Amino acid sequence: MRKMNDRNRTFLLITIPILALFICFNTVPLIRGVYYSFTNFKGFGDYDMVGLRNYTDLFTDARVGKSYWFTFRLAICATIITNVISLILALGLNSKIKGKSFFRAAYFLPNVLGALVVGYIFNYFFTYILPEFGKTIGSGALSGSMLSNEKTAWIGVVVVCAWQSIAMNTIIYISGLQTVPEDVYEAGSLDGATGWKKFKLLTFPLIIPFFTINMVLCVKNFLMVFDQIMALTKGGPAQSTESISYLIYNNGMAGGQFGFQSANAVIFFIVIVAISVAQMSFSSRKEEQL
Repeated sequence: MRKMNDRNRTFLLITIPILALFICFNTVPLIRGVYYSFTNFKGFGDYDMVGLRNYTDLFTDARVGKSYWFTFRLAICATIITNVISLILALGLNSKIKGKSFFRAAYFLPNVLGALVVGYIFNYFFTYILPEFGKTIGSGALSGSMLSNEKTAWIGVVVVCAWQSIAMNTIIYISGLQTVPEDVYEAGSLDGATGWKKFKLLTFPLIIPFFTINMVLCVKNFLMVFDQIMALTKGGPAQSTESISYLIYNNGMAGGQFGFQSANAVIFFIVIVAISVAQMSFSSRKEEQL
């Protein structure tokens, strides 16, 4: 009995400090953010309660609507690109090839680098190296920086986001592929399942849980994109690459819209939770059907 009490005491000593830190740095700021969303607080000085005015103004603010459109477009494109390439790489790295351990480590390298570092590297690439290459081959489309063009700047952001996310997704898919028993493939080969048919009927149904994890993580991370925007475009040109997170930070901290952007953050939080829950529910139904 005493050993059990000592064990419980140890768990409490470990849990309580972590729980206290979580409440101080997560729960309390969340509650304060919700409170400020009902005020006209500018980030300093006095403020008054304005009720739901901030929330109603969000639906009529063109800049907020534009940032949501850009963010969702980015998240959808980057998620598709990331998962397609990651799955192809995982299938290749899971096959019987020489030096696959080295290649796995090499493909994981982008995930080790910080998002800001990667962003600044690609910023230099898109601004100087790619235009010079375009001039060399006589391509007018590549002769200028894509980050300075409203129509192409978002493509550069998608490339950077996908390039860095592919690393972790590939590792997760490899983990999923290694859980597929060899007996399944042997039985499938007897029934003539090869190539695409083998992947469609045997491999993919068995790695659906890993596919679900990657999809949820990708959508969540890309919807919350911030570091890449900060390093590449800072929301430009002409606010064409202004993500929701960057808009909340930029206008909330420096634009005197702390209360208004707090309301934006609350709505954005609800949107992300709703999308994640919907993804998990849809994937669970698919797993049951399979």
